[in-house]
Amino acid sequence: MKVLLVEDDALLQSGIKEALRRDGWFCEATATVREAKQWVDATEYALILLDLGLPDGNGLEVLQHLRAQQNSVPIIILTARDEVQDRVAGLDAGADDYLVKPFAISELLARMRSVLRRSEGRSLNLLQSGNLSLDLGQKTVYWAGVDLKLAGREYALLNRLLLRIDQIVARELLLSDVYTWSDQLGSNTLEVYVHHLRQKLPAGAIETVRGQGYRLVSACLHAA
Repeated sequence: MKVLLVEDDALLQSGIKEALRRDGWFCEATATVREAKQWVDATEYALILLDLGLPDGNGLEVLQHLRAQQNSVPIIILTARDEVQDRVAGLDAGADDYLVKPFAISELLARMRSVLRRSEGRSLNLLQSGNLSLDLGQKTVYWAGVDLKLAGREYALLNRLLLRIDQIVARELLLSDVYTWSDQLGSNTLEVYVHHLRQKLPAGAIETVRGQGYRLVSACLHAA
């Protein structure tokens, strides 16, 4: 799934991006309020990591911009401002969590999993349907007890489909989950990864909904 990181400290931005990449996230990063607003208007992110002290304004402007549009994307504030009133202001403006710098990357990743679970109405890291199980913490996928060993983009696509089991997931959202602005996309790029996933799952498990997207069918995941 794709994350937007809004952070103007170049060293910290680079470190967080690399940590997210290693953990299986796809990350885009910017350092300004202006660009962050442009990107959130153009792209659907699974989660946003938001610094407050930015060169051209307060990161809360991005948060308020999103919430004014009824956009409920999970947002974690990352900031050196540790006063109670700052935390209260961020949470009252619609942030889902607040992490004070300096922080351990392991805690950031745990908080990301936590807010993502809450946004999807779940309490555990384990997503399961029939014989298929996906562990958000370990980034593992098992079918009937066998590790499927999915590639990064295969895992990200299945993660989104399993989070919305039996629902149509728009093609645009799936593309947004696994590609960044810098990627060069072919016309059938998404279909290639869906094809790879289909080869590892039972027949009919991933349904194509013409003109809309794809659906993971729970009935097909209960096969022996």
